[in-house]
Amino acid sequence: MKVAVMGAGAVGCYYGGMLARAGHDVVLIGRPQHVEAIEREGLRLETQTFDEQIGHPHLTASVDPAAVTGANLVLFCVKSTDTESAGAFIKPHLAADALVLTLQNGVDNAERLRGVIDQDVAAAVVYVATEMAGPGHVRHHGRGELVIEPSPQSAAVAQTLAAAQVPVEISANVRGALWAKLILNCAYNALSAITQLPYGRLVTGEGVRDSMRDVIDECVAVAQADGVTLPSDVDVAVRRIAETMPGQYSSTAQDLARGKRSEIDHLNGYVARRGAALGVPAPANRLLHTLVRLIEDKARQVV
Repeated sequence: MKVAVMGAGAVGCYYGGMLARAGHDVVLIGRPQHVEAIEREGLRLETQTFDEQIGHPHLTASVDPAAVTGANLVLFCVKSTDTESAGAFIKPHLAADALVLTLQNGVDNAERLRGVIDQDVAAAVVYVATEMAGPGHVRHHGRGELVIEPSPQSAAVAQTLAAAQVPVEISANVRGALWAKLILNCAYNALSAITQLPYGRLVTGEGVRDSMRDVIDECVAVAQADGVTLPSDVDVAVRRIAETMPGQYSSTAQDLARGKRSEIDHLNGYVARRGAALGVPAPANRLLHTLVRLIEDKARQVV
């Protein structure tokens, strides 16, 4: 299979690296510093069970969105804030029969992308702890499973991923699974970002679990008002994050530490906006969204 990863950050590099390691031809489309390192030395994929350099002939890198040309599968891994613009960049170059799999935070990216491109789009829910430890170096801290939306090509793609040691489930209720992941992100991401603490230390703080409970209850109320069928194990999943990824910092925390714009508008901000539209109060989510945006704005101020 020929695979292109649009937005090759930590998540995209991990899954692209796993597919290249299994023998598929993968091109990583990302930022110049990572592309240059990967083209020079290959992608360093550091996991809990192996630490390898993966490069030619199966893995290449490019800064050009046109590199999606000819790909059977496109892993769409850009920030939620860039969904429409990145979709427009790749649109002229996509194969007619390509499947574009959205591996993004938030619940509406696949729908937004379908408004931009004509190819099949399937949403995926991602449960993985990764970080870019340096140019061309992805570090995997744990997990890695995907839940993907049914499509004419989903079964074949799931089989390919599973053979590359990526656990996959095809679910008819991906909307519910996306909301469950959104709830996890709303509970952890902003708090980890504001405090710059990993999950394991974060949950030991005074009042943290009660505050997370407020956030979760609001999310559930908004989801139910929106007609979403949530999995029954949301509370267990929230608790399991700190247990299975104690050393992981949220993607929002990583963004703020690097002075980058985060996806908070599509996490707690989305819940606050959707709640307002549905008449469901979400003050805890609104406050977390406001605090993260204040930190972002402060970092961008010119002294």
